[in-house]
Amino acid sequence: MARVAVVGGGISGLGTALMLGRRGHTVTLFEQDARQAGEDPNRDFLHWRRPRVPQAHQPHSLLSPVRTVLRAEAPDVYADLLARGARQYHEFDWFGEHPPYRAGDEDLVTLRTRRIVLEAALTAAVRRERSVDVRRGCRVRALAMREGRPPRVTGVQVGAETYRADLVVDASGRRSPVPAWLTAAGCRPPVVDSHRTGITYLCRWYRLRADGPRDPGRVKTGSAASFALAGVFPSDNDTFAVNLVLSTSDPSRGALTDPAVFEAAARRFPATAAWLDLAPEPQTAVLAMAGLDNRWTALVDDDGPVVTGLVNTGDSLIHTNPTFGHGVALGLLAAQHLATDVDRFAEDPTGYHAWTAQALRPWFDAQVTSDRAGGRRLAEGAPLSDRRAAALAACAFDDPVVMRARAQVRHLLRPAHDAYGTDEVDRHVTAWLAAHPDFSPAHDGPTRAQWDALIPS
Repeated sequence: MARVAVVGGGISGLGTALMLGRRGHTVTLFEQDARQAGEDPNRDFLHWRRPRVPQAHQPHSLLSPVRTVLRAEAPDVYADLLARGARQYHEFDWFGEHPPYRAGDEDLVTLRTRRIVLEAALTAAVRRERSVDVRRGCRVRALAMREGRPPRVTGVQVGAETYRADLVVDASGRRSPVPAWLTAAGCRPPVVDSHRTGITYLCRWYRLRADGPRDPGRVKTGSAASFALAGVFPSDNDTFAVNLVLSTSDPSRGALTDPAVFEAAARRFPATAAWLDLAPEPQTAVLAMAGLDNRWTALVDDDGPVVTGLVNTGDSLIHTNPTFGHGVALGLLAAQHLATDVDRFAEDPTGYHAWTAQALRPWFDAQVTSDRAGGRRLAEGAPLSDRRAAALAACAFDDPVVMRARAQVRHLLRPAHDAYGTDEVDRHVTAWLAAHPDFSPAHDGPTRAQWDALIPS
């Protein structure tokens, strides 16, 4: 059995520690924040300042792999998550009546909840795990290293102490100091592939009133203008978030931090207007997040691992902008794979690096490609022009066959070219277009003139 040091106590760190501990490994988790998610998610969500985790207060949709991994590895955590208010939403719920079952349909489920609720459930489970020692308020300041070709990480340094480990797991997030530590120690540098997205996020959280309406009806959760996107994230315990996305170069983005301007703008999109019409109670200010990038950090190059005794996971390995909600899902998948063969990976991480490149890297590349096109489209305010692509998106909300393909892509179950590239999907989209001869690509959000009229000069 391995001795493992996990650096970082976010979702990926907690998940990694839990899965390793339940396999009998001795795990010490180091988290520099002394506070942890507790029994009151509303208090934690609203009053816990977390400048190192800017995404903590942004909306999340927990995709199918989150549910699949938790049900397999920690069914108690999954049950606790639901007990704390997380809700299951099947993609076919849009139709009311589900179509005839096909293998895999059971996986097309989103968990609707705030991130803090999952953190609380994982924290409680880790606290119960005897083989996991959580040291909060402990900042790892360096790695302990042994010379070699490549060098080997033998533990972590916390204050004046060195904690020895067979394997160190970097789960310290998108601002991980580990690459700089490796370079300073004379290792070959990690291979970093980073792409700025050029988009900014603004969101505001609301709670449905106890004596008010509960459901906006059959309304899509997303709308778009040529220069902005809007979405609703239904969540746990009667909360939901309204989210606006636009280019970092858009001159209106500063004004949108004013709650009145933000809400007026959100009401110009059908998806968000329907939820705001429920007269919910605002819970937060407008929360902005910019400086977003997609970054892949590989601890391996063409000559092999740059170091042994160390692997990275979660946002330290791969982080993508939140548009598709991949982060938590990819983090838990990596944690599960690491836990299944940690003794081998502790000796030689080559197999782990190969798995991440094969299983996770394609989703990173797809996000980069999508963001390049999407960021350019928002910055230019370009109209929709691809009639068939627009029809594919629209058709999914009328046709379960196309919705299934859309859901498989969304939930990281099949790549887009595979899910959409079947004869069956092609036939259904063709039939939908034939039934809608007047269909032309169009946005359902405001025009630029309507938008600018909302922005104070």
